[in-house]
Amino acid sequence: RETLMEKGIWEETRLKFPYNPMAKFYQTGDEAMTNDADLSYYGVISIGTPPQSFNVIFDTGSSNLWVPSVDCSSQACQNHAEFNPAQSSTFSWANQPVSIQYGTGSMTGQLAYDTVSVGGISVTQQIFGASQTEAPFMANMVADGILGLAFPNLAASGATPVFDNMMTQGLVSQNLFSVYLSGNSAEGSVVSFGDIESNYYTGQITWIPLSSETYWQINMDSVTINGNTVACNGGCQAIIDTGTSLIVGPTTDISNMNSWVGATTDQYGDATVNCNNIPNMPEVTFTLNGNAFTISASAYTFQNSNGCMTGFGNGGTQQLWILGDVFIRQYYAIFDRQNNNVGLAQAA
Repeated sequence: RETLMEKGIWEETRLKFPYNPMAKFYQTGDEAMTNDADLSYYGVISIGTPPQSFNVIFDTGSSNLWVPSVDCSSQACQNHAEFNPAQSSTFSWANQPVSIQYGTGSMTGQLAYDTVSVGGISVTQQIFGASQTEAPFMANMVADGILGLAFPNLAASGATPVFDNMMTQGLVSQNLFSVYLSGNSAEGSVVSFGDIESNYYTGQITWIPLSSETYWQINMDSVTINGNTVACNGGCQAIIDTGTSLIVGPTTDISNMNSWVGATTDQYGDATVNCNNIPNMPEVTFTLNGNAFTISASAYTFQNSNGCMTGFGNGGTQQLWILGDVFIRQYYAIFDRQNNNVGLAQAA
């Protein structure tokens, strides 16, 4: 969003590519993902021998790995790193196409196998997508591609996710990974494969069992402000998702939350607040499986060149909630495949 505002094309882009944060959660044959203008959590991986480097979004809300390829004709590939199969001695084609639908477009390409290195771990014979077409919106993404960290049954074309291969190949000491998202977006964020890093959190870890082993999905009991239930009345389902920047919920619930905190919602669903009011705005508490997780106003609001906004996004009629980066910045998240749990602890 900030980048597009600086270029003066934010309004034009948002009209052309309306943001639908729930798109990746509609179950179809192919796994759909959302590419959001606010995405900022990405890191470097390499593919091939010798290694070719790519910036990818580590996305716990999807399961496929893909990067642009030299065979890609789309404008979105021209301004990103492209994988060249001819330059890798460990590369082989899988002879299978892949197509992934996005909230703001799609990618199509071919599946292939090669060595993928991430965080010092080298996964051999990792299946990944080499894109041949990408939606125009992706030209605005900082990252080149996406590395999905959800469960295998969500993967388009049945591709085995990177973390599943790490476990199968015995490359991690524990079958879990953890995510710390720094409040300073420029640096400090980290994903740790096989490790819980105690310096990234304080206090105890609360373990919450998964309610579904597809996304990292859990039971949410309620959303409260000043002791009043303002959303998720009677319980709902929530997903811990590093690939979505906001906290997203059903339209009526999100509208109610925004009105409770004193926000005004515009025609696009953006909820703005007076920046001077933030110190006096209430905390919001998300109760997950009987455990309260509270977020302060300074954590659920952010400032841009247009003023201050809340981090609560409209997810339409879908009853699924997404606890995205606004939530994860406050709570260090551990994704445990051994016990099918999510662990949450106050971020340091």
